[in-house]
Amino acid sequence: MRSAIYYLLMLLLGFAWYKCGQNLLRKKRWDENGERTEGLVGPVGLLVTACVACYLLFEFFRALVRGEVPCVGKACRMQVYTLAADAGDYWANMFFLAWLVLGLSYAAYVTLKIWFRA
Repeated sequence: MRSAIYYLLMLLLGFAWYKCGQNLLRKKRWDENGERTEGLVGPVGLLVTACVACYLLFEFFRALVRGEVPCVGKACRMQVYTLAADAGDYWANMFFLAWLVLGLSYAAYVTLKIWFRA
């Protein structure tokens, strides 16, 4: 039951992140006060977001190839879940990695889309 609640909350958070980005994309380039519409992250934040997303994507693909993923979180440091022995925990961590990569990539996409409007 706890896993179902966890996945439901992750999906709801992803949906809220998507709606926030769509609301920013619907806004005009300049608002009624004459201020420019800002993206989800700034220039430095975009570089940090891109670096972290690339690293997490690398870890995701590496975990798929090797069949093992290190535990993501503070409670289980230095623990490695393998597909053969701990399939449930393996896929839970893979889902979390994929969710982080998608969320960070979407933030970078929205920011770049706002910056390069015509």
